[in-house]
Amino acid sequence: MTDTRPLVVVVTCEHGGNRIPPAFRRWFVGAEALLASHRGYDPGALSMGRALAAAAGTALIATTISRLLVEVNRSPHNARVFSAPMRAAPPDVRRAAFERYYVPHHAAVAQAVQQGLEAGARVLHIGSHSFTPSLDGVVRNTDVGLLYDPRRRREAAFCDAWLAALEARPVGRVRRNYPYVGTSDGLPTLLRRRHAPDDYLGIEIEINQRHPLAGGPPWRRLQREVAAALADALREMPGWRGAATVSRPSAAPGSARRSPAAAPQDGSHAATRAGR
Repeated sequence: MTDTRPLVVVVTCEHGGNRIPPAFRRWFVGAEALLASHRGYDPGALSMGRALAAAAGTALIATTISRLLVEVNRSPHNARVFSAPMRAAPPDVRRAAFERYYVPHHAAVAQAVQQGLEAGARVLHIGSHSFTPSLDGVVRNTDVGLLYDPRRRREAAFCDAWLAALEARPVGRVRRNYPYVGTSDGLPTLLRRRHAPDDYLGIEIEINQRHPLAGGPPWRRLQREVAAALADALREMPGWRGAATVSRPSAAPGSARRSPAAAPQDGSHAATRAGR
């Protein structure tokens, strides 16, 4: 049966920068190369997130704090919430980072989802990410990945539509649930546990970092094409009205709305998400 409820889109970016706030920098002395690497942030994810949010007519909920400070794209009890530098810090330091940056980002996303549901809409959540071109000597052979839970038929149907729209455009190779599986621990997985499959759709898009690292016109063109493909897929969705119909919460500490991607700062086959 077709669900004709309005569709609200929430776009987020969990690894938009590699900032380490002054209060925590002592734990990252000598970690400049690590912070500047794919382990410190997702190059290109923030600018792609902006493009996707613009295509969906919504605001971007993003954080530019390094994932090495606190990993916001994990459930709270995951051992990988804190990196090795932070695991060396005292418990009160970790607690401060968690409460200052993890909790507000999760609260902002949860609030946006809940507002959509309370307005009588379904919610499509898209998380913008990127992945390193090779990991542990293995070359990732795709340009764009769409991550979702194949057991949730509405997520699968939306990804079918987005993938078809992407394959009609010059974006390179597109794959489902690659280079990670969409059911591994992350923010969408956490939200799926809270909301019914017909109410919440959690999708993550992964862009090969070779594109933003190369930069220039080809990277800008890829962002336009991926965003245009999203707009095409949304037009196929029942209830889509062309723009978000609920307001968005204010930005959380360490977050950015349509702000430039953070430059590296002094200071940081399918797989699980470790190392991206």
